[in-house]
Amino acid sequence: MRSIGVVTTSRADYSAYRPLLKAFEADAEISTKLYVSGMHLSPEFGSTVRIIEEDGFEIAERIEMLLSSDTAEAIAKSIGLGLIGFGQAFSRYRPDILLVLGDRFEMLAATLAALPFTIPVAHLCGGELTQGAIDDAIRHSITKLSHLHFTSTEAYARRVVQLGESPDRVFVSGEPALDHVLTAPQLAPQELRQRFGVDVERPFLLVTFHPVTLEYEQVESQIDELLAALDQAGLSIVFTMPNADTAGRIIATKIRQWVEEQPGRGQMVDNFGPAGYHSVLHHAVALVGNSSSGLIEAPSFKIPVVNVGIRQAGRIRAANVIDVGCHRADILGAIRKAASNEFRNSLRSLVNPYASRTNSAVSTIMNVLKYVELTHSLVQKSFWDLPPS
Repeated sequence: MRSIGVVTTSRADYSAYRPLLKAFEADAEISTKLYVSGMHLSPEFGSTVRIIEEDGFEIAERIEMLLSSDTAEAIAKSIGLGLIGFGQAFSRYRPDILLVLGDRFEMLAATLAALPFTIPVAHLCGGELTQGAIDDAIRHSITKLSHLHFTSTEAYARRVVQLGESPDRVFVSGEPALDHVLTAPQLAPQELRQRFGVDVERPFLLVTFHPVTLEYEQVESQIDELLAALDQAGLSIVFTMPNADTAGRIIATKIRQWVEEQPGRGQMVDNFGPAGYHSVLHHAVALVGNSSSGLIEAPSFKIPVVNVGIRQAGRIRAANVIDVGCHRADILGAIRKAASNEFRNSLRSLVNPYASRTNSAVSTIMNVLKYVELTHSLVQKSFWDLPPS
């Protein structure tokens, strides 16, 4: 039996892992070790570990690492705590392969901790760009620490090779979260109202705004501009929680204050869970903010997206995305365009660039992780040199 350790630190990566975890669970030749950390374990961010428990997945380790502050110093210290915690976990049990996803600082801690244990690391969603966030550097660092790579698109696969990774270790899988995003059962409007207090039968905007970590000194002015635009949008607003990034609590505080000052106009939901989030997204007039969900998941629902600022700069986007700066007038103009019948009708034949073009993402990833030879050569990496131009 092959043991695969899976590191999950937030609602976002768990949503992508979920189809994979179900496939692992159904395979008698795979033993899954689930390492839960980061925002999952924080009541402030909705204690999303409960979703994992409700889904019935066994948790092998809970690694506490987040401090109660979101300063630059606190984030750096959290990485250190994560490195210690994951190191202790791997000393208790060393999985055959460690699966990590994306670009979060919590994932970097787990991947670094695996290095001295010579655990082969498989990385999902490498090669992407988010030029407004420290996540960009973290993602590429995880690529260099990893031994198998599963990318969402051909362009991202080429970038991983450009980083010196051997092409025979790079696989274009598509985004695993999209395998079942349209076929999974959705929550009915009445259930969404009962569980989250969200009325999806009246027009609303779904808003997620994370700190732009390379501009964290400007976070307060950026969220003020966004909220000022939402004041004038004339629609109900459903906010989700920002990430545990530098200055993220400023955003959360400002949003809660806005909701309190406009009773009946908006609300903040700490934790929808994958099914709840996708059900709400399906009904939204538009998704507004700077979440990767707007680029990766919203195209599957043909939902307009107003992408604010530079956090997602560099990522491939479909025609549903309207890029805009952080000034209230520009944001308001983009919201009105996104809500127009003309723009929404233009998305009817939209194709999601992150969806698998061949097999499902899950089957592509499963076939590699299940059958790759676990020899010492797997953790011995050479640098793949591009031919001279």
